[in-house]
Amino acid sequence: MPLLTNRIAVVTGGSSGIGLATAKRFVDEGAYVFIAGRRQAELDKAVVEIGENVTAIEADVSKLDDLDRLYTAVAEQKGTIDVIFACPCYVERVLTKDVTPKHFDLTFDTTVRGTYFTVQKALPIMNDGGSIILIGSVGPLKGFPTRSTYNGAKAALGAFVRTWTNELKGRNIRANVLSPGAIQTSLLDSQWSSDEVAEQTKNHLLSMTPLGRLGRPEEVAAVALFLASDESSFITGVDLYVDGGMAVS
Repeated sequence: MPLLTNRIAVVTGGSSGIGLATAKRFVDEGAYVFIAGRRQAELDKAVVEIGENVTAIEADVSKLDDLDRLYTAVAEQKGTIDVIFACPCYVERVLTKDVTPKHFDLTFDTTVRGTYFTVQKALPIMNDGGSIILIGSVGPLKGFPTRSTYNGAKAALGAFVRTWTNELKGRNIRANVLSPGAIQTSLLDSQWSSDEVAEQTKNHLLSMTPLGRLGRPEEVAAVALFLASDESSFITGVDLYVDGGMAVS
């Protein structure tokens, strides 16, 4: 039997990469999914790829009006939410000495502010017993150079879920972080300035990953499904690494 039959899920960052793979897996398991992203053209392509039981809403999660519009659409079409999968991300590789206020604000507005209010604004229409899943990163643990703002922003997500675990226990809403390692996505590819740098960086990432390969978005989506479903009914407040062992290498 499908694990998410008749569940309603909201997936931010759902037009590509891990978000898209997760939206597809949720639909395959019986859910109706609302995907949100900043670019309508990519959302339209994602809807075609997912195929059914999906609505796309153009929204920038760092803008509260956009989030209000997203949840108004969800409430009007389906009434409630069972799963929040928050996957916003802004990554720009900058050494600490070169970070500008603009870079800092873009990173924290998208990852921290966007994630926080994505969840806060969902709570009034979220069903008791629901699941909140935030996409973190192995970065805060590893301290990758040139990513101080990204690592700091992702680290905040763990504090959110630990707090929400206590605040929402009366509603039996579970909150967890899912932290990927090196996953083969267009976002990862965009961090490489040339083919030579790409090959060097890939080899470096592989050397830090005991399983010896990059992960696939579908592998992260499988863990997201676990956290969204009743299969993880006694798991809350954790940071679950999906990283091929990178966290311990």
